[in-house]
Amino acid sequence: MVYLGIQRRMVSGGKIPRFCALPVLGLMLFAACFPAAGKEREEGPGFVKELEASPRDVLDALKYDLEDQTIHGTSIYDKQPSLTGATQASGSKYFEPWSHGGQVFYKVRTAAIAPRHFLESADQGTVVVRFVLTTLTPDRSRLRIDAIYVEDAHRTYHISDGTVEGAEFKVIQDRLTAIQVDEQEAADAKKRRDSAELVRQNFLHQREDESTRLATAQESVTDLQERVQKLRREVDRRVKAPGADLKAAPFRGAATIAPLAAYTEVAIIIVTPYWLGIEEPDGQRGWLPADQLEVIP
Repeated sequence: MVYLGIQRRMVSGGKIPRFCALPVLGLMLFAACFPAAGKEREEGPGFVKELEASPRDVLDALKYDLEDQTIHGTSIYDKQPSLTGATQASGSKYFEPWSHGGQVFYKVRTAAIAPRHFLESADQGTVVVRFVLTTLTPDRSRLRIDAIYVEDAHRTYHISDGTVEGAEFKVIQDRLTAIQVDEQEAADAKKRRDSAELVRQNFLHQREDESTRLATAQESVTDLQERVQKLRREVDRRVKAPGADLKAAPFRGAATIAPLAAYTEVAIIIVTPYWLGIEEPDGQRGWLPADQLEVIP
């Protein structure tokens, strides 16, 4: 009503046409309804890191960070080194819906006053940290972290200078390292237990085998003795009367090592068609013609 009255006076006075007033009013209304529209939903490039770790381990480390109720890498008072009071959330209206795969998590701290390390932060607002965990292979993962601060009054978005993302990642990485160390120690302990059990099982099997062999040996002592006697008859000989010369080589012109008395028992170690390599009782070795030896009766 105010505008129309002014319009009629201006038209009746001939100072401004009616068709010129309407666009002016439209621009004024647009400017009043959408202040600072160009600063809304501005996001930084984010922090992206590929990890040589299973998605399960990274998820465990990430949950540890989500549950600590702290936005790392920022604060709202100089005497307060960290921003506590954060909570987990399944989503956030301050981020566009994530549509690139992976698991998405949020950590939110409301009523934060101009938090540090958010560009040009002012007034009171909300800090949101988004985590995106993507599986690359069974042993490799990718983690993305984004942090923003949004003023309550003006809905102005402030991106992090990277400090928050880096601090959040360090908490996750430290926890992941602890998890991997624990897993490695558990694996080493299991390996030692398995090795000890294998040694124990091998010892038991060896003892069982030895017991079996001993029992078998005891049952066949007589048979073994007979076999030994047979082998001795095949290997042992004695020198025929009146004796023979032990030669250094298998021919009659070879040097004589020692004379052997008749009936001296020797052991055959080498067999040739006409000569036998023997070892006499004193340990000397040499050659005797095969026809100078006979089977021990």
